[in-house]
Amino acid sequence: MAEVDIAPRFGTELKDGFKPVNAWVANGVTWLDDIQLFYRERAAIEKDYSSKLYGLARKNFEKKAKRSSSLSVGDTPSMTPGSLECASLTTWTTQLSTLESRAAEHDRYSSELLLQIAEPLKNLAARYEEIRKSHAEYSAKLERERDLSYGDLKKTKGRYDGACQEVESRRKKTESSFDHGKNKAQSAYQQQLMEMHNAKNTYLININVTNQQKKRYYYEYVPDLLDSLQDLSETRVNQLNSLWSHAVNLEKSALSRSTDHLQHLGSEIPRNDPKLDSMMFVRHNVAPWQEPLDLMFEPSPVWLDDSAMAVNETAKIYLRNVLGKSKSQLRDLKQDVDKRRKEVEAIKMIRRNIRQGKDKRDEVEMVKAMFNAQELLHEVERQRLTAEVETHTITSTVGDVSLGAQNHAFKSQTFKVPTNCDLCGERIWGLSAKGFDCQDCGYTCHSKCELKVPAECPGEQSKEGKKKLKAERQAASKVAPPQSNGGPPDGVTELPALSRSNTMDTLSSGYAASANRSVSGKVPTDETSTDGARSPPPASKPATLRKNRIVAPPPAQYIAEMPGNSPSGGGSSTSHPTEQRGRMNYAYQATTDGEASVEEGDEVSIVEPDDGSGWTFVRLNAHTTGLVPTSYLEMLAIPPVLERPVSSYSSSSTSLTGSIPSKKKGPVVAPKRGAKKLKYVEALYHYESRSDAEWGMSEGERFVLVNKDTGDGWADVEKGGVTKSVPANYIQEV
Repeated sequence: MAEVDIAPRFGTELKDGFKPVNAWVANGVTWLDDIQLFYRERAAIEKDYSSKLYGLARKNFEKKAKRSSSLSVGDTPSMTPGSLECASLTTWTTQLSTLESRAAEHDRYSSELLLQIAEPLKNLAARYEEIRKSHAEYSAKLERERDLSYGDLKKTKGRYDGACQEVESRRKKTESSFDHGKNKAQSAYQQQLMEMHNAKNTYLININVTNQQKKRYYYEYVPDLLDSLQDLSETRVNQLNSLWSHAVNLEKSALSRSTDHLQHLGSEIPRNDPKLDSMMFVRHNVAPWQEPLDLMFEPSPVWLDDSAMAVNETAKIYLRNVLGKSKSQLRDLKQDVDKRRKEVEAIKMIRRNIRQGKDKRDEVEMVKAMFNAQELLHEVERQRLTAEVETHTITSTVGDVSLGAQNHAFKSQTFKVPTNCDLCGERIWGLSAKGFDCQDCGYTCHSKCELKVPAECPGEQSKEGKKKLKAERQAASKVAPPQSNGGPPDGVTELPALSRSNTMDTLSSGYAASANRSVSGKVPTDETSTDGARSPPPASKPATLRKNRIVAPPPAQYIAEMPGNSPSGGGSSTSHPTEQRGRMNYAYQATTDGEASVEEGDEVSIVEPDDGSGWTFVRLNAHTTGLVPTSYLEMLAIPPVLERPVSSYSSSSTSLTGSIPSKKKGPVVAPKRGAKKLKYVEALYHYESRSDAEWGMSEGERFVLVNKDTGDGWADVEKGGVTKSVPANYIQEV
């Protein structure tokens, strides 16, 4: 029997090569059908003795020639073998040559071939094909799990981006809020910032988990699968050798005249070591392979940040809870992994005993059992790896924060009675609103709040104690997050210093490498000169297609200080005591309630400008206010303002500097809108339209809001019955 110096392993040599290995094994299994068909045909031909027996041998020589390459080196080898054949084909050639030297066969031998060779080969081929298909299904399952891991990471990235977007939204609201709502907006901003940190930490953890799962996939699971396929192929060859040997024995007993030839054939078959076929296949299919790169942290294009984990106190609470769960699971999973490994080793020992003739069990069943045991081992190993990476990621950043933690004994609950979350104070009840309840102290929380609850369980409490703790927790949940020394949390600058261009530095899709990425806690501010003048506006960006638009920050010279930061201590820097004035070019008689009757030449004060409906709300005197047609009204220029110019506009059909037309009959009046309550928005900054699908705006100009920002940074507004788009961060609701 041929000795193999180095036993090849497909998992080590071929890396991510399941498809060619699977095709090669399938060829070998299919080949069993050819062999058993050969014996069936031979059994029929044996009755016709030597002439037909010789023709059969030649026929199978041709078959072998057609399959020689695929059986030796596979369907798509990286190196052609030339005339070289694998050991199995060499043995097969010897058998056909022996057949050519035998010209006689009798009926009893024909019957023995059918019953003892052809039928076992058919059954063997069916069983091996079933096992091979199981390998193919498991390979597909591994790929799905790998892709699912990538998909989960992508979803986590999406949640992180969404949290970053929400932080930016809360920050904008903080900028635009006045004194009476500033504290509430700032508290909401700080709370959302904490949520963003948690989403970021989850994203970073999932990156490490996915990377480790990827390595296991390419360095353990797929190699084990390839080794199992190799083992299946080699077992098939061993079984084939056994049947061939049996066929030889039948020939010996049936044809004493062919004893010499059959002995030669019998000595050749054992030389067909399965590892020889595997080695030849490996040598002709080794191809360059490069491991996929590790996944890296990608900052949100809205909230540009680095890859450092958030380690403030709020984030540590979340990390402590994640660490506690991972450590608890890790102990159980390690025991389960050890148990599964022992099962695999036990099956390997049985197979060795079968090979040595010490065990009479079916080796094919053991191959199937080995495959199933390895599949279960891989499944538990993946879970253990996830818990291990989570534990290592957290402890390497903040240490073992789970030490000394007094975890709550949470149990999943469906609250049928309205109950408040002790963390956020919101309601948790109903069939679709499940939460958790601590069995010791009665702490209740949402499912989404479980990992944010501090590990400070006071232990088992009486009914009265639980009620007292409930009241204290509910009171605490309604208080805004504390800030040290009256300032913002660690890592966050004073909110008034934020400007719209702080966290959105790019106009390209995603983020640009050249952009100045701002990190939370380090927000750049607009540079100002000593006399308070703003720096010149940035150059205009080229227009882009609607579907690719990214939110553009407003011009720096139009960024106003937040309420409370002006020298007067309140109000916006854009406010001015001078009201917009107008002159009536035509007389108008009110026809319904809410309208005002005016005469030609009357001067009025603009209370609410035209919102796109064709009507303007004016004040004629201290006692008369109402709506008048905008087309009847001429806007008067506003005196210059020292703080900065206020954009003026005219909705009138006449020139701002023109005289009152001599035609006294007014133009057609636009009908007022119905009872539908409309939402109006006001332009915060001047904007030049860049396409027919956009409205140009002057600061202070009003529109009817049609659709809010849907995520692309643009809002749809209506003016004069025409709907177009404007930048969502250039407007605010009024």
